[in-house]
Amino acid sequence: MSVPSSQLDPRARQLLRTLIARYIRDGEPVGSATLAKHAGLDVSPATIRNILAELEEVGLLTSPHTSAGRVPTAQGYRMFVDSLVQVKSLGDGEVARLRAELPAGTGTQALLGNASELLSAMTHFVGVVSAPKREQFAFRHIDFVPLDARRVLAILVFADNDVQNRVIEPRRTYDRSELERVANYLNAHFAGRPLSDIRTALLQDLRVAQSEMEGLLAQTIELAEQALVPPGDDVVLAGQTRLMGLQDLADLDRLRELFETFARKREILQLLERTIRAPGVRIFIGEDTGLAPHDSVSVVTAPYLAGGHVLGVLGVIGPTRMAYDRVIPVVQAAADALGAALNPEPPAP
Repeated sequence: MSVPSSQLDPRARQLLRTLIARYIRDGEPVGSATLAKHAGLDVSPATIRNILAELEEVGLLTSPHTSAGRVPTAQGYRMFVDSLVQVKSLGDGEVARLRAELPAGTGTQALLGNASELLSAMTHFVGVVSAPKREQFAFRHIDFVPLDARRVLAILVFADNDVQNRVIEPRRTYDRSELERVANYLNAHFAGRPLSDIRTALLQDLRVAQSEMEGLLAQTIELAEQALVPPGDDVVLAGQTRLMGLQDLADLDRLRELFETFARKREILQLLERTIRAPGVRIFIGEDTGLAPHDSVSVVTAPYLAGGHVLGVLGVIGPTRMAYDRVIPVVQAAADALGAALNPEPPAP
């Protein structure tokens, strides 16, 4: 049963906020005596016990084993991060660190790796960044190098200084002079345009070209449709081993399952894709993450933008018992810093 926080009276909201904050900090079930001391409410222990029983009845808290204390459920965490958590501002020094270690002009792959490592180091959990889709970047230059009778190496240099080598297999053999002509044509006519525009423009050019150009354009499309097709999306992870020492993920079988998810990356990428069109920070808790083990993991994500366009998503993977007030601003600041580093345009004054 889902209960909106607006249906809880102020005392219940304050007790729930205090209990979850104490549990995140200490990792131990929280009892009524502790809440009576730290919740700042002028009520009797009996009243506190009654309120806790009501919170447990609606699924926000649970009592582990025979402990007298209570711990939050996934639903309790959800209410906490949606309406009760008090997010701390990131310090100027930490913001400066993010900007210094994610400088503009660095290659995209290096920036993604740095951002993932920084997220992990600053939160002590797993940092994750989805790679930008290459079709959103303009390409600067392309070369084709014959490898053998059937394979050609395409070398693409993008406007963000990233260089990619792709081995393609055209339907026929191309000699070196033909490959040079195709590369020269692409560089002369399409440098500075996004990949997604080039194939469309080539097809249009082929339909309207004079007969003497059709041969060259057909060859260009043959090579370009393979060389310029966006590669599969990827995701950069850092800090997986940080989870091994966490009490909340101490079960080896469940931890092994989570590491297998990291190895596949597919589920993580799908989760990040769910957030790419949503502005600001999003938080997935328990089974909402789509990751295993379902009830022990939370993911905090934010999209990063350049030139007003969403390029990808970054975030942190950790236990549900994480310091959301600390992790949320770190993720948002990292997204802002990465977007600024990838943005070819200077910010407006």
